[in-house]
Amino acid sequence: MKPDLPKKVTLFGVPIDNLTMAEVIDRIEAMIGDGGIHQHVVVNVDKIVKMESNPSLRKTVLDCDLITVDGQPVIWVSRLFKCPIKERVTGVDLFNALMGRCAERGLRPYLLGARQEIVAKTVDVLKAMYPKLNLAGWRNGYWAADEESKIVQDIKEAKPDVLCMAVGSPKQELFLGKWKQEMHVPFVMGVGGSFDVTAGVLRRAPQWMQRLGLEWLFRLAQEPRRLWRRYLNEDMAFFRLVWREWRAKRS
Repeated sequence: MKPDLPKKVTLFGVPIDNLTMAEVIDRIEAMIGDGGIHQHVVVNVDKIVKMESNPSLRKTVLDCDLITVDGQPVIWVSRLFKCPIKERVTGVDLFNALMGRCAERGLRPYLLGARQEIVAKTVDVLKAMYPKLNLAGWRNGYWAADEESKIVQDIKEAKPDVLCMAVGSPKQELFLGKWKQEMHVPFVMGVGGSFDVTAGVLRRAPQWMQRLGLEWLFRLAQEPRRLWRRYLNEDMAFFRLVWREWRAKRS
């Protein structure tokens, strides 16, 4: 019989909810129904590194009601520190599973982000996948600073149950943290490149690469000139953080 795993695992000062994908979806549905306003965030190497130099991002992440891991290196570190996280909950898989649950339960999501043609294609794909899905609305992710309050008001008036925002990190986390109370949406989450994947603009790594945690290598092969320096810098910074965490746990 396997020992019970802790409900939360703290890594790099972040309290991570130790849940499977199915448990995350159930938790989200419960949050939507409890009358509160909740924010979800995923943590990965990129976000953990950025949190070190961005206090606003760190505060926003720590204020979230649901924190899961979308990053195989973080899973590996949890095993190294003998506090294993049950499952990697990838943003795109969570987004699609949540849209399925919304269709099943009659919940109304709002999609915010990406280019106009991409979010429009995402809407078409989701409607084909989930004919019962009732979208509260959708909008692209490009606007001037003075349009922000109008967008917030539009979302509030649409009265969605879920807001999925795809404008990249940390912009999406900071926007949601700043405006979630004003928008009054029960559950908000950043979904990164999920619209691009759903719309077929970006290809996902083959399943065997996903299982081995090599999606980063697949993305690097697709966009080597844009990503190699970022991955190198982030990985070096992450290794330093892992070493610091290791020393802290041994002391």
